Amino acid sequence: MADRKPVFLVIGAGAGIGGHVAKRFAEGGYHVVPARRSDEEGLQKLVDQISDVGGEASGRLLDAAEDGSIEDLIEQVERDIGPIECALYNLGAQIGNRTLANTPRKAFELGWRLGTLGLFRLASALTPHMVERGFGTILVTSATAAVRGNTGQHSHAAAMGGRRMLCQTLNAEFASQGIHIAHIVVDGSVDAPDTLGRLLGDKFEAYKASKGDNGVIDPAALAETYWHLHSQPKNCWTHEIDIRPWTDVPWWNDNPIAAVDR
Repeated sequence: MADRKPVFLVIGAGAGIGGHVAKRFAEGGYHVVPARRSDEEGLQKLVDQISDVGGEASGRLLDAAEDGSIEDLIEQVERDIGPIECALYNLGAQIGNRTLANTPRKAFELGWRLGTLGLFRLASALTPHMVERGFGTILVTSATAAVRGNTGQHSHAAAMGGRRMLCQTLNAEFASQGIHIAHIVVDGSVDAPDTLGRLLGDKFEAYKASKGDNGVIDPAALAETYWHLHSQPKNCWTHEIDIRPWTDVPWWNDNPIAAVDR
C-alpha cells in the first residue's frame, strides 16, 4: 500500500473546468478521482480520456447535496485508492437570475448547500488527513458573485460570498499546518459545454464568436493555473486569484463611468 499514487479528488468534474483540471493532474502523476452528480456516460468518457494517455482515474457519481456523501467518498478514497494530496471543489451554485420574490426558500437553500456547506463538509472530512500528513491543497473554483452581488443573484451571491469567506477562514486556520487553500475567482465566461453551453443551447457557438479571438476562457489553459497553484512553494502561496479573458473588464471596474474613464 506504501507505493500508492497520491490522489487528486474533483468534486464537480464536468466537461469544463473540472474535467480539464482532472486531466492536468493525471498528466502530473496523480490518480484522479473525478466525481459528478449525473451523466455517467460523460464521466466514463473523462476516465477513458485519462486512461488513453497513460493516466489513472476512478470516476464516481456523487450527489454532493446528500448528507454524508462527500464524507463517505473521502473515507473510501483514502482507504482504497490513496492519500488525497489535493482536492478541487468545483460545484456551481447558480440557480438562475431571479428576483427576490421569485426565489423560493428551497432554491435559496440549495444554492447555499452547494456553494458553501459542501465546501465546509469537504474541509471537515479531508483536513484531518492532511494535517496528519503535514501537507495538502484545497483548490476552490469561485465566481464573480463571490465579490459582487448583482441583480437577480440573491442565492448565488450569498452562496459564493460565503464560499470566499470560508476559504479565508480555512486558510487562517490551516496554512500554518501545511495546507494550502486557494480561492479562484473565474471572472468570465468559460468554454464549457455542460454549463454555459447547456444554458445557451443553440446560441452557444454564436455567443463564443461574438466574444472575439480568445474572448472566452479555455478550460484547458485555465487548468495550468490550478496546477501552478498546487505546485507553489510555501513561501509563494497564492490564496486568491482572479481569471478573465483579456477582452473583459474586471469585476471591480465593470460599467465604468465614461466621464472619468479616460
